[in-house]
Amino acid sequence: MVQHARMESSRSKRKAILRVAVDHFGSAGYEHTKWATIAHEVGIGQTALYHYFESKAHCLLTIMSTELDHSHRRFSEAVKDSVDAESALRAAVRGVYDVTASEALQARILVHHVGILETTRSTEREEEERQRAVEHSRAVEQDWVSLLAGGMDSGEFPRRDEEELGRLILGMVSSVWTWYRPDGVRPLTAIGDSVADACSRLVH
Repeated sequence: MVQHARMESSRSKRKAILRVAVDHFGSAGYEHTKWATIAHEVGIGQTALYHYFESKAHCLLTIMSTELDHSHRRFSEAVKDSVDAESALRAAVRGVYDVTASEALQARILVHHVGILETTRSTEREEEERQRAVEHSRAVEQDWVSLLAGGMDSGEFPRRDEEELGRLILGMVSSVWTWYRPDGVRPLTAIGDSVADACSRLVH
């Protein structure tokens, strides 16, 4: 029982660290967030952070990997009941914005730091997380490419380079996170409808 309780406590601290890191990285910015600040808010010593993450960058990569995995899962959930490619495209776009406030911050963090995934990390745990994130990123891109290719095969969408088109749509969809703020005038649902219309025009 004691060992089980310790395992639960360990997982709880990790989740708390990630939760606080998302809030700070997404609001104040990764570069402006001190590792010690996260430790203080979680209620542990700074050295204790290294039991869970070997660096602030490792924590960032974990947040990005998690968000990419969630993006892949949200896509699958959003399109599962679609009857044609057009409705699947619109559902997939709207699904991107069907998120909590914390998930919106995670998406912003991912967009702002996606370049970190291109460079091999110098430590084992960071590199493992980077590779995991890269795999999730490829899965997300393939989701959109497969949707577009299916629409082209069925004749719903004009034949084009589906990989290039998929990257264009992903870029448009993701760009929202660079300027969206929860206290803005337009809710995410309305933004999602506008982006879905734009993506539909792009593929046609």
